[in-house]
Amino acid sequence: MPTDENPPAGTAVHAQRTDDDGGKPAKWKVVGPGLVVAATGVGAADMVATLVAGSRYGYALLWAVILGVILKIILVEGAGRFTLATGKTIFEGWRSLGRWTTWYFGPYIMLWGFVYGATAMSSAALPLAALFPGIDLKLWAILMGLAGFAMVWFGRYSIFEKVTAVLVGIMFITVVGLAVIAVPNIPEMFSGLVPMVPSGGLVYTLALAGGVGGTITLAAYGYWLREKGWHTPKWMKVMRIDNSMAYVITGIFVIAMLIVGAEVVRAAGISLSAGDTGLLDLGTVLNEKYGKLVGTGFLVGFWAASFSSIIGVWNGVSLMFADFWGNMRGKESGHPDTRTGGKYFKFYVLWLTFPPMVLFLLDKPIALILAYGVLGSLFMPFLALTLLGLLNGKRIPKKWANRVHTNILLGLTALLFVSLGVQQLYKAAAPLWGG
Repeated sequence: MPTDENPPAGTAVHAQRTDDDGGKPAKWKVVGPGLVVAATGVGAADMVATLVAGSRYGYALLWAVILGVILKIILVEGAGRFTLATGKTIFEGWRSLGRWTTWYFGPYIMLWGFVYGATAMSSAALPLAALFPGIDLKLWAILMGLAGFAMVWFGRYSIFEKVTAVLVGIMFITVVGLAVIAVPNIPEMFSGLVPMVPSGGLVYTLALAGGVGGTITLAAYGYWLREKGWHTPKWMKVMRIDNSMAYVITGIFVIAMLIVGAEVVRAAGISLSAGDTGLLDLGTVLNEKYGKLVGTGFLVGFWAASFSSIIGVWNGVSLMFADFWGNMRGKESGHPDTRTGGKYFKFYVLWLTFPPMVLFLLDKPIALILAYGVLGSLFMPFLALTLLGLLNGKRIPKKWANRVHTNILLGLTALLFVSLGVQQLYKAAAPLWGG
C-alpha cells in the first residue's frame, strides 16, 4: 500500500515530501488528476460562452470567472476528499443516499454518453476542417472519435495523463499568448473584480460562475485519484494542491478568453455564431488582424481544448460507468472488470465512440441538440446536492467532514447550479412552445 514516504512510481510527489506531523517543508511538483479533470471540463462551448461574455460586457464579469474557479475547487475537492477519506467511490457514496441516485444516474450516463459522443467528436473536428478544408467535417469527426478510442482503449492512465498535460500546454500557450498580443486593459480588468451583473447579463454571469469547466467529469476525479495511486487520507494534502493548482491554471485560461473577447471580438464588431462554430469566426478575425500564424495557432489551441475533452470523457466517464455497472452486478469497486481496461470500461468506450456516429448521418436533429442542453443542466445540481449529503454525518469520518464554512459554500454552489439548471432547461424548452 502506498504511503507518503513511499509513493507509487510515476506520481508527482517527490522524495522530499514529509508527514503531516511537521518537519522540513515539502517541495511539491503536481501534475496529476486535477489537471486532467480541469482540462476535460473546459471545451469549445465554454470558450465561446466566455468570448461572447467578453465581447458584450468587457471585463465586467471577471469576478464571475474567479468565483467559478473557487466553486469548481470546492466541488472537485469534495469528490476527492470523500474518496480518500472513506476508500469508497463516489457512486458507492451515492448509493448510500438511496436508490433514487441509481435510478437517476444509470439512465443519465447512458443517454448523456450517446449525445455527448457526437458533440465532442464534431467539436474537435471543426478546427481541423478549417485548417484542412479538403477533408469533410464528418470524416474528421470520425477520425477524432477513433483517435480518442484508440488512446483510451490501449493506453494506460499514466500515458493518458501525460498526453492531457501536453494538450493543456498547447491550450495555455496559444490562448494566453493571444491574450497578451491583444493587450488587455489592466485598469478596466481591476474594475471587473467588483461583483455586479450588467443589464441583460444574468445568463452569462451564471454561465461563467457555474457552467465553465463544469461537467460530469468533475465526479470522475476520485476515480483518477485511484488510477494515480492516491487512495488513502495521507494523500489529502497532495490532492488539495493538485486540485487547486489545476483550477488556477484553468482560471487563467478562461480569463485569457475573456480578454480576447473584450479586446479582439468587441473591437472587430462581430457577433460570434452560436455553438462551437463561433470559434471559427474568431479564427477568421485573427487571420485578418494578426496574420495567418496567429489565426492558425488559435485553431490548434481550439483543437487541443476539444480533443482533451474527448480523451478525458472517454477515460473518466467510462471509469464511472464501469463502477456503476459493476456495483449493479454485485462486484466491489476495484474489481478488474470495473477498472481501466475492464470489460465494463471497454463497453462504455465503445458506446461513446460508435453509436453516436449515427448522429453525423442525421445532421444532429434539433431534438437531440435540445436533449444535450437538458442533460448538461441536470448533472451539476445532482453532484452539488449529493456532496452535501456525503460530506456530513456518518458517511465520512468526522476528521474529514465539512466545516460550517464549507457547508455554506457548498450550499451556495448547489443553489447556483440549480438556478443555472433551471435557466438551461427553460432555454432548451422554449422553442417547443414558441417562447
